[in-house]
Amino acid sequence: MKKLFIHCIPVVISFIWLVAECKTFNPIILKGPDFLKFYLILVLGFYVSIFIVKSAGERVSPTIFYFLMGIGCLGIVKLIRGIMLGKPIGFLAMILIAELVIAFLLMSWKFNDKLKQ
Repeated sequence: MKKLFIHCIPVVISFIWLVAECKTFNPIILKGPDFLKFYLILVLGFYVSIFIVKSAGERVSPTIFYFLMGIGCLGIVKLIRGIMLGKPIGFLAMILIAELVIAFLLMSWKFNDKLKQ
């Protein structure tokens, strides 16, 4: 439960920023720079929370991967929407690629944790 609370903090912070700055609850309707700010706050905050949990000696739980899939799906939906509208998607594509690489690193950590036990 403690890990779930730690991982919810960046999500709450990013949505508070979304409501305070953009006056909306829907990140899909945001324009490019605003969505990138929201997405970077969400992704970077979430990865900081993962590394905090990992540095505390805890194992990577399946809940982390569900959060990762949800954040990744949000980025992919916005990427597809940008492609359909003919907008530039370069920064979002780079963020999604970096997110994919970090997800593979987390999966390898989880595999290494299972081998140690």
